[in-house]
Amino acid sequence: MRIDLSRKTVLVTGAAGFIGSGLILQLLKQIPSIFIVGIDNMNDYYDVSLKEYRLDLIQRVTKQLPHPAWAFYRGSISDQSLMAEIFGKYRPYVVVNLAAQAGVRYSIDNPRAYIESNVDGFFCILEACRHSYDQDEAGVGHLVFASSSSVYGSNMKVPYSTDDPTDHPVSLYAATKKTNELMAYAYSKLYNIPTTGLRFFTFYGPAGRPDMAYFKFTDSLRAGKAIRLFNYGNCRRDFTYIDDIVEGVIRVMQGPPERRTGEDGLPLSPYALYNIGNSHPENLLDFVTILQEELIRAGILPENSELESLRQLAPMQPGDVPVTYADTSALERDFGFKPNTDLRTGLRKFAEWYRDFYLHPVS
Repeated sequence: MRIDLSRKTVLVTGAAGFIGSGLILQLLKQIPSIFIVGIDNMNDYYDVSLKEYRLDLIQRVTKQLPHPAWAFYRGSISDQSLMAEIFGKYRPYVVVNLAAQAGVRYSIDNPRAYIESNVDGFFCILEACRHSYDQDEAGVGHLVFASSSSVYGSNMKVPYSTDDPTDHPVSLYAATKKTNELMAYAYSKLYNIPTTGLRFFTFYGPAGRPDMAYFKFTDSLRAGKAIRLFNYGNCRRDFTYIDDIVEGVIRVMQGPPERRTGEDGLPLSPYALYNIGNSHPENLLDFVTILQEELIRAGILPENSELESLRQLAPMQPGDVPVTYADTSALERDFGFKPNTDLRTGLRKFAEWYRDFYLHPVS
């Protein structure tokens, strides 16, 4: 079964986030007849002005459309009454849950934030999806939710496959994402909700999250401060460009798992999991070299920058892993898509955006 998103109502949580805003902008561009409801709590985990900037981009696009296409709620997905209000008013056919407290290291210092958003919040989403079928309503046709490559923990087998065991998370953040997968499977089985989880691998790009390494490196280098490379620079990451992440999400949204009945006459869980990653892990030292070259090219750093002296090698941090590497064969098989933006192209676009946003802002 394929969902035609034309004239459908889609709920996107985490609407002011990096992936959420990028997804909304692309949906509005590809499917002008779509109606999108967004929700975001606009917390100050990082600079709220960047979230406001992303929302402004969405607002500019929707103002150019000939019909209403956008509604936004500032609130938390853990507010069950608010979620019931949104579902009751708009009756979304597709739900994309991207709202979450992100960050591995932040979960060590602020664990409560992860339980409230990632566990309690996702529970409210699942309950709202469940009750969308009350009184024999058509209800939600597909729930798509964000998981993370962090669920693989310190798995030494690469590339990571969704068939691999994920029972040994090395951070609370990873544990909450694994919990999401288990909760989603149970609700999918109990209430026959077509559900797909997406394990995102390290994503980057313009208007990204300032807490992520490439963004923090840029801020530090611009200020002439040293950057710390953990595991002595020997980490390898499956860096995935934001446009590839968004394209993968849009394709998956349109292809819900099939509702089927088992031999016992009971519904089989219409549930699926996919990796979305570049399938080409890069060494952190190589990544930093390309980033520095692109920052110089964009005019963010002077051409005579003494960059080697600004690299500090450090041991592995708690909760981190030495390598991430996505097996995307299932995504390619079911949706004909494989992320393929090369690192230099992606970092060049980020550097140009960073220059325009921070060095030459337009009021």
